[in-house]
Amino acid sequence: MAHVPDDVEPRDLDKVARGELKTLSKENADWVAKHLVMAGRLIEEEPEEAHKHALSAGRRAGRIGVVRETIAITAYTVGDYALTLRELRTYRRITGRDDQLPLMVDSERGLGRPERALELGRSVDVSTLAPAVRVSLAIAMSGARLDLDQPDAALGELEIPQLDRRRAFEYSPALFDAYATVLEDLGRDRDAEEWRTLAERADAALEAHHGDDDRETVEVVEEELELDGSWDSDEGSVSLEQPDVVEGSAAADESVVDEGSAAADESPADAEAVTDDESVVDEESTGDEPVADDEPVADDEPDTDAEPEHRG
Repeated sequence: MAHVPDDVEPRDLDKVARGELKTLSKENADWVAKHLVMAGRLIEEEPEEAHKHALSAGRRAGRIGVVRETIAITAYTVGDYALTLRELRTYRRITGRDDQLPLMVDSERGLGRPERALELGRSVDVSTLAPAVRVSLAIAMSGARLDLDQPDAALGELEIPQLDRRRAFEYSPALFDAYATVLEDLGRDRDAEEWRTLAERADAALEAHHGDDDRETVEVVEEELELDGSWDSDEGSVSLEQPDVVEGSAAADESVVDEGSAAADESPADAEAVTDDESVVDEESTGDEPVADDEPVADDEPDTDAEPEHRG
């Protein structure tokens, strides 16, 4: 049984997550909240223990979206990509949200199925996704292209409006770094080094202004870039002292591309080959009925296409 220390309180859980537990009885909601708090505390240093706490929460709150999401995330950290996919399918059905689509795509990659990863990524209109989610999806899709030895296509997956060399958002360092990695694979070492340097500088600037600006956006050059205002704003931007970070880069014209070209592969496709009923928790349960912590968790229909492997 996953142990919860005495100092853990239900109020330690994020307010939004606590709100999702209101359909449970107070006693059960508090019990589930404590396990979710522990999952969050342990996920980086003790992922296996974090996963146990998530599963414990799932046994008492199987119809709560944040619980299924937590099970999926902890499953991913321990390399159980098949379980991650099943739980996130259920999460999407419960919540109607696509914010964890990048993790689903990456889990397909973890199972050795890059083609299915690409199909899944194209099943959603990316214009409906939040900027950070779209960036994560682009990085996952680019990785799937690299898995298929398609570096040119991998670069194209990353050439989205958020690849803005002049401003840095929370998601920018990872996007810049992914772009540099693909440039290296293409033998464009000079361009790769410039984007790598830009990623480091953006990360440092975001870290320096984290307290004041919540790491939302940092302006990295003086020149303004015209972009569709529907996906970001300049509010809270901070100028850096080195506006010529990437001046002269051969990739200068590749930082922002037409929205339509980046979405060329976004045709609808049904990527959910496993039914919604596949889940760790019995969907027919009341969601408020206590179950012993040591009760086995059902793995209704394990994915047999490939063996999960840790992806480091």
